[in-house]
Amino acid sequence: MQKVIAALTTCGAMAVVAVPAQASYKEPVGVLKALLAPGRGVHFTETAVVLDGTGRNEGRKRRGAFEFDNQGVKSLDITVTRGREGRKRVIGIGRTSYESGGKGIPQGKTWYRSRHQLFLHHSQLLGFDEQVINPAEPKTLAALLKNGRTSENTVVGTIPFRELAKVSPWFASSEHRTWSDTTKIRYTLTLTSAGLVSRVQSSYAAIKTGRKGLEGKTFYVDTHYSAWGGKVTIKTPDPRTVTDALTTEARVRLIRDCAGGHRYAGTCAACRPCGRTPAR
Repeated sequence: MQKVIAALTTCGAMAVVAVPAQASYKEPVGVLKALLAPGRGVHFTETAVVLDGTGRNEGRKRRGAFEFDNQGVKSLDITVTRGREGRKRVIGIGRTSYESGGKGIPQGKTWYRSRHQLFLHHSQLLGFDEQVINPAEPKTLAALLKNGRTSENTVVGTIPFRELAKVSPWFASSEHRTWSDTTKIRYTLTLTSAGLVSRVQSSYAAIKTGRKGLEGKTFYVDTHYSAWGGKVTIKTPDPRTVTDALTTEARVRLIRDCAGGHRYAGTCAACRPCGRTPAR
């Protein structure tokens, strides 16, 4: 863990040399745009470290893939490990998300389907220690390059939540956008010789989140990307393995969470009995 933190916290300590924007910043964005098409995507692995001042680490690990459309991320297939819920796999396509391995799925079924928690509201699916910077978005990549300084193949910079929310659909669809918009993300991008992002390291503090247990924590996330533009096709699970209803115990837990302030895109199907529709 110390090695991960040391690598991530070098964001503010690295010596950087400014280079002309015209020479360095346009090429990676152009390269990315050329790869964005349905049926293509990118694979990644991710490690998160979460510190609360006592040395406690609650971070998760993730691996998976994004499928593109012509603008950025169209769908996702991600396996999450080392979280409180244990190992789980998440598929998100369009306006529907599927979870496997989570608690509350009835016996005989493998996947829980939700049409109310859109996959793009991914913080609920992947965890609050997820990577909030998505380099598969051209406008996001352009902003990161503009805000940062480069040294050889590395870009180091900071960007406030409010600025990232303006350019990034991924960030704007996360619950982080409801946190203090003055929070700053420190980041380091590593670029390949072809102009593709091979790694994103980010860190930020949880300030005024509105959620118990999160404020005061610091998030360090290290994400490695590979096979940019390779074939990626994400499909829905076999309908015979899918359920739209959780167990009674799980529904009660979700109702309590809903009343406790969880924010959904609309009324979660499992939370309808409570009659609440928390606003995002």
